[in-house]
Amino acid sequence: MSSKKYWQVVAIIIIALVLPLFLIRKEIVLVKYEQGQFLIEDEFTIGWIHSVEKEPWFEIYTVHNNQLLLRETYFKTFGAGTPSEGTIIETDDGYVHFMLNKPFQEVNMVVSENVKTTLYTKNEEIKLYELADNYSNLSFKVQKIPLWKYIRGEKYG
Repeated sequence: MSSKKYWQVVAIIIIALVLPLFLIRKEIVLVKYEQGQFLIEDEFTIGWIHSVEKEPWFEIYTVHNNQLLLRETYFKTFGAGTPSEGTIIETDDGYVHFMLNKPFQEVNMVVSENVKTTLYTKNEEIKLYELADNYSNLSFKVQKIPLWKYIRGEKYG
């Protein structure tokens, strides 16, 4: 094989390996708040202490079809804001679990130190009430980022 042919083959192989890093996009969740933003994986849980019941409340989200899917919520007692639709999931953990599978384009919430608003990812527990100002707005929205950015680690949790 001539030197010219060799370098053409090498160039084609490099392009074939590198091009997908720019063309393939990964769905990931962008978390924005007034002081900044960060990226998290495509499955997470938001937890807080219910302001009336004073009991923990959790919502589990996944990314599905470029939307956030509220897959499940669980809490200890029924009260204000309790879902009226959904399928009850039998468990022995002391919580009432509802399977909802409700899609959202964006999830917005207010962060509060009083209710200890916390984000749980596969690898992290992020105390949002320490990260963002008290009573500030926070949003979750699906973003597609190039695979190379994802591999490089442009995420938080």
